[in-house]
Amino acid sequence: MFALIAVLAALAGLTQYLVFETTRKNPPFGSFATVDGVRLHYIDMAATAGNEDMLPMVFLHGASGNARDLEGALGEKLQGRARMVFVDRPGHGHSQRGGAKMSAPDAQAQLVAGLMQQLGIAKAVIVGHSLGASIAVAFALDHPDQTAGLVLLSPATHPWPGGDVSWYYDVASFPVFGRLFTETLAVPAGRLMFRKAVKGVFAPNNVPAEYETRSAAELVLRPATFRYNSADVSGLFANVTRLSPRYGEISAASVIITGDCDDVVLAHIHSEGLARDIKGSKLVWLAETGHSPAWSAPDRVIAEIEALNAEIGALNQ
Repeated sequence: MFALIAVLAALAGLTQYLVFETTRKNPPFGSFATVDGVRLHYIDMAATAGNEDMLPMVFLHGASGNARDLEGALGEKLQGRARMVFVDRPGHGHSQRGGAKMSAPDAQAQLVAGLMQQLGIAKAVIVGHSLGASIAVAFALDHPDQTAGLVLLSPATHPWPGGDVSWYYDVASFPVFGRLFTETLAVPAGRLMFRKAVKGVFAPNNVPAEYETRSAAELVLRPATFRYNSADVSGLFANVTRLSPRYGEISAASVIITGDCDDVVLAHIHSEGLARDIKGSKLVWLAETGHSPAWSAPDRVIAEIEALNAEIGALNQ
């Protein structure tokens, strides 16, 4: 027993050191706002006068991510052409969580809507990647007047066979043992597996050389963030089972962009499901592309964002 306690204590100490180093290397990159009592971190990139040719956009990252993921992939390439807000979803990056209810996509969407109001953005194109797409479609359902359009990248939005997720998400979500797991073993083990996991997300594409530093992806390897991320993932099946029957209510112009080699989510269930459910939506297949099209095929993603803006402009004439 003493040996076990000593090992756990050593792992807890190592975890705290790794957390300190991770946070030191990846400080807040943007600004903060308090919405419904929750302090949210976001990156706000202004449009350039004379260069603005697209509607405002709000970007929602996927599981294990933060605001810098999509900002790192698309921010510089789109800079000046639109006002762009990249949000650390509740409990991720440098945002507070706001309680257990925040594992629900519609609860997170409510905070995003409130943030937009505070920032004076009446309407925006909502860009969601992977699990972030479930928040984007929940936003469109509950806040249609604030939704100019949807860009859904490798979405995770529908119930999938079995509803299974990786075992460590379920373990981290356990009330007591989950906390012990995340405060001792999860972070050191996660650091050892980090690069292999990233390669799996990008496969068959190469991981961009700048991804690790520009995305700040290692921020998920902190105990509280790991637990919040696990709650989001473990609860996704139940949440999309609840929300997906309503997707037919979405009327916003929508484009779904998915890789044909995505091994993280089942495109024939999620992407094709959205194309079926959202009337008039456009489904774009990217050949030889994995789960991160914003990084692996940014020019194609930007071309589809441009096309969506043209569609929205035509509809509003």
